Amino acid sequence: MAIDDGTAGLGAVLQTIRRHGPLTRADLGARTGLGRATVAQRLDALIERGLVKPLGEQASTGGRPAGTFAFDPGGAIVLAVDLGASHADLAVTDLEGRMLLESAGAIAIAEGPDVVLAHVERRLDALLARSGRDVGEVLAVGVDVPGPVAFATGRPVSPPIMPGWDGYDIAGRLAARFGARVIVDNDANAMALAEQVEYWPECDELLYAKVGTGVGCGIVAGGRVFRGGQGAAGEIGHIAVRGYDTPCVCGNSGCLEAVIGSAALVRRALSRGLDVTEPRAFDELVKRHDTTAMAIAREAGRLLGEVLAGLVNALNPTVVVLGGDLAGSEPFAAGVREIVHQRAAPLATQHLQIVPSRLGDRAGTRGTAIMAIEHALSPRELDREQPPAPAPA
Repeated sequence: MAIDDGTAGLGAVLQTIRRHGPLTRADLGARTGLGRATVAQRLDALIERGLVKPLGEQASTGGRPAGTFAFDPGGAIVLAVDLGASHADLAVTDLEGRMLLESAGAIAIAEGPDVVLAHVERRLDALLARSGRDVGEVLAVGVDVPGPVAFATGRPVSPPIMPGWDGYDIAGRLAARFGARVIVDNDANAMALAEQVEYWPECDELLYAKVGTGVGCGIVAGGRVFRGGQGAAGEIGHIAVRGYDTPCVCGNSGCLEAVIGSAALVRRALSRGLDVTEPRAFDELVKRHDTTAMAIAREAGRLLGEVLAGLVNALNPTVVVLGGDLAGSEPFAAGVREIVHQRAAPLATQHLQIVPSRLGDRAGTRGTAIMAIEHALSPRELDREQPPAPAPA
């Protein structure tokens, strides 16, 4: 007989429905150990929040038919914000992370938090208006930024390419604006999660190496994003590269980001006689198989490979995903593979796959949506606002 002690909270009930639903009240009682009155109360609370919906009746073994209940992915929405050095890509998703509306736009992160977030808020308002949904239906907001984030507080910490953002309360501002939970993380973490969930769900160890204006690495370990003690895990862009003393925006010299970031590749291309002034132009030359551009891309891949080889030895991932401006460049990927297989232990590379990102520019918004959903629907979050269990009759 189920003991109605109220120990299984809203989160546990919702998790049970998501994993095993649709379920009847009796099914829920059997799986959670809750009595009928508490099951009914939990269901009422989840229905009120738009997280569960009744599906009608199911044949029973006797007596009246039993109503069934299922997770409702359309009962609320999530706002996803992917901030890069020069872009702000936004999306509205349902509670399974399916994109309902998307919006890509350009803005420099160096404009500072007040300018950038005001821009983001205006565009999110426009997306909500287009979607026909109300701000009251926003369950959570996910944001990623191109710099280190103290995950517990949602505040950037000394981000090298984000002047004015250090310690800024992104989560607090957007929570007040949209009346929803807000989760903020580093962009590479969000992208790693998106690739893992979307294309490598059976892979519990994955690295996502992003090369663009900045260089970073998202780490999935044990099936979860690994952020380290303070949220600084994966900051490979500021690992020193042997033989280079190029000044870096972080104040050191010879950092990987200063050597293979997009600005560095453009400078190298100009020094070798190529007529390029921006990263897109360099990328186009690589795609057109310009021999000089391809050689520069391969060299960048080798330098990234030197750093990744150490991570491969330390973490033994099954997959390394390459993202960012050069993700689809075969010379770049070949350079990474060459050095990783040369420098990492044979056992660590025996079954290792090094592949380009499949999500491309959508990895950020997809990942922030998934993070926000996981956070908002976690038992810990849902149980914070849980009503007390009804007293036993």
